[in-house]
Amino acid sequence: MNGLRVFCRTAPFMLLAALVTATPSAHADVRQGDIDGVPYRVEVPSNWNGTLLLWSHGAYSLEFPPPSEIALTNHPATEQWLLDQGYALAASQYRTAQGWGVVESGLKDQMALLNWFTRNVGEPKRTISAGASAGGLTSILLAERNPGRFTGVASLCGVVGGTTGHFNSALDANYAIKTLLAPNLDLVHIKDPQANTSNARGALTSALNTPAGRARLALSAALADIPGRYTSRAPAPETTTGQIEQQYYYSAYDRGAFWGLNRTDIEARAGGNPSWNTGVDYRTLLARSSQKTLVKKAYREAGLSLGKDLARLNAGPRVKADPAAVRYLDRYGTPTGRTPWPVVTLHSTQDGSVPPENQRRYATQVHRAGNPANLKQLYVDRGYHCTFTASEEISALQTLLTRMNTGHWPTTRPTALNDAAAKLPSATQTVFDADPEPGMHPSAPSFTRHNPSPYLR
Repeated sequence: MNGLRVFCRTAPFMLLAALVTATPSAHADVRQGDIDGVPYRVEVPSNWNGTLLLWSHGAYSLEFPPPSEIALTNHPATEQWLLDQGYALAASQYRTAQGWGVVESGLKDQMALLNWFTRNVGEPKRTISAGASAGGLTSILLAERNPGRFTGVASLCGVVGGTTGHFNSALDANYAIKTLLAPNLDLVHIKDPQANTSNARGALTSALNTPAGRARLALSAALADIPGRYTSRAPAPETTTGQIEQQYYYSAYDRGAFWGLNRTDIEARAGGNPSWNTGVDYRTLLARSSQKTLVKKAYREAGLSLGKDLARLNAGPRVKADPAAVRYLDRYGTPTGRTPWPVVTLHSTQDGSVPPENQRRYATQVHRAGNPANLKQLYVDRGYHCTFTASEEISALQTLLTRMNTGHWPTTRPTALNDAAAKLPSATQTVFDADPEPGMHPSAPSFTRHNPSPYLR
């Protein structure tokens, strides 16, 4: 599992674009420059069919510079397929490319790029808003706020349940760790982000070495719906200890920035702390968690009282939010669910960075404010975050394009999607996996049916 740790330290957020880059198409008009100092990249194939895909990248790590190459899709092979089929691609690097300022920046800079494209290339007949992770959220918000400029949305591994809930879930998990394992850690208003992160990882690593510590790690992870599967291709381990070890990598490394830089970054942007656990009953929260069975097994194996630990959580001092900061996060991170155009989402079933329960929350919002017939949610059976083959991404885009072209959704039975994806070239049949060696590995299409649990927060 050492490869997992290396990957998370170098790219705790994402994405394939930070690890592999595409070469420009020989038959595309490539335009690069900046708009008011914000870099952009556009490729228009010689056989442009009039449709533009506007790509919104995710939140690059605050610890390392963003990639020098501006990604036009999540997977280079997806980019090449789109260009070969006559689709134009465009993406901004954003004024703020790292951390949680990407959504606020993306909403402004992407529209500036779309306006530039219209003036300098031509007005698209149709524009698809697409993105991954935080960019999957941005892609939906762009279309909600500019409905007349878009024809469809493709949101991959998006934080579409809302960043307010996302940060609240991170707070719940960290609150459990602080209360049960490491009382000296800061949860919000962190004085020294680097030291707090290092201390948190040390506490998590120590806990992993004892049955009682593992049980409490499982409980903290369950409060954020973090699954016991970190690798993208291999199934979850069969043992309780093995699954908690996989949760540990999410908690210590992938989501570890919530102990420091991610938390301080969003507090600086929001003007205060946007997260709270006042009024939260942790017995009720665990009862709703998709990981409650693993927690109960871990506590039984450790001979530890789960009831007593839940009582400690419910009795502990709570964290209050700053109302102005909550309003900021709601403004730049919560979809309304309006859907005047078709939306396709794609998510891994065992994503511990952005749990698939996000998708259920978004579907609820669509049922309240939009047209449920305009939403199609697809899943692949994998662990980790944004772990799709290009063939799966292309199949999701083809699903959206068919709906845009005909007004009707094609079949989205997993067997049909897998059969169609398997017919695509071998270059599209690879996926990122961190273990045993970080990199791209062959993988067959893995569409599956999935019914996420309720979104916890």
